[in-house]
Amino acid sequence: MAVYTEVGEAELSAFLARYDVGRLLSYKGIAEGVENSNFLLRSEGGTFILTLYEKRVNRADLPFFVGLMEHLAGKGLSCPLPVQPREGDALGELAGRPAALFTFLEGMWSRRPTADQCGALGKALAGMHLAASDFALRRENSLSVGAWRPLLDACGVDADRVEEGLRAEIEAELSELEEAWPKDLPSGVIHADLFPDNVFFLQGELSGLIDFYFACNDILAYDLAICLCAWCFELDGAFNVTKGRALIEGYESVRPLSEAERTALPLLARGASVRFLLTRLFDWINTPADSFVTKKDPKEYLRKSRFHRQVQSLADYGVSTKA
Repeated sequence: MAVYTEVGEAELSAFLARYDVGRLLSYKGIAEGVENSNFLLRSEGGTFILTLYEKRVNRADLPFFVGLMEHLAGKGLSCPLPVQPREGDALGELAGRPAALFTFLEGMWSRRPTADQCGALGKALAGMHLAASDFALRRENSLSVGAWRPLLDACGVDADRVEEGLRAEIEAELSELEEAWPKDLPSGVIHADLFPDNVFFLQGELSGLIDFYFACNDILAYDLAICLCAWCFELDGAFNVTKGRALIEGYESVRPLSEAERTALPLLARGASVRFLLTRLFDWINTPADSFVTKKDPKEYLRKSRFHRQVQSLADYGVSTKA
């Protein structure tokens, strides 16, 4: 469940009085997501999403997140748009938490993405990268390669409780990634968490992107690598080359990759696998058993990490290499 802070009707009505959305009709918690408290809210003015930013989100980053969504929406990308109050900033406070009201995005996410949906995602991701190229604010990626070893250290010897020898395996992979991580590839604003539940489809078409609360500045192709990990593996752990090809070709139909980006993609996918392996491992070890948060299995990304280590070129992702 993703409601960490409960909100009473009276205080919510007082919060909504800042906006031209009419009287509150109903609201309920949204039981998806792990970072913030989210509510589906209906008022006389329509349907909205109310987000309360919890302690894991740095308040100093909120202007970046909210400003990015405003910027992308202004460029025509379909994403939730912050609702502006009559006076003051889009960021308010509710129940002791920073809070904002967003437009409601129609659609549903796909639990079993198809190749066509992977292709649509690739196009949307590249479009987002281009649309954000002139966004003025900047946020460093707090979960990039430099943060991975401290995460492993925080897991300590408990990592081997998940699988024997896991800590040593991750340490060896980290040593290679830290040494080889590219420093001169095209960079810009990335989503950094574009899993299937953050992409909506409606009547067969991609209807929008949501949840920009890991967005940051980093290597653009790293964002594509994250999507390869999140979208192109089947439930049995096998990589689906048809989906991989659709994703990469969809991306390149909007923003062609440089030869250096193509060469680096397997390494970036190794890094993406380790990043999510480590954050899942940390939560698996440190989240109390009685927590409302559903812990995600770190072994899923251990298997993906092992797959990407064997990849030699884009051909292993289903894409022909250029001469």
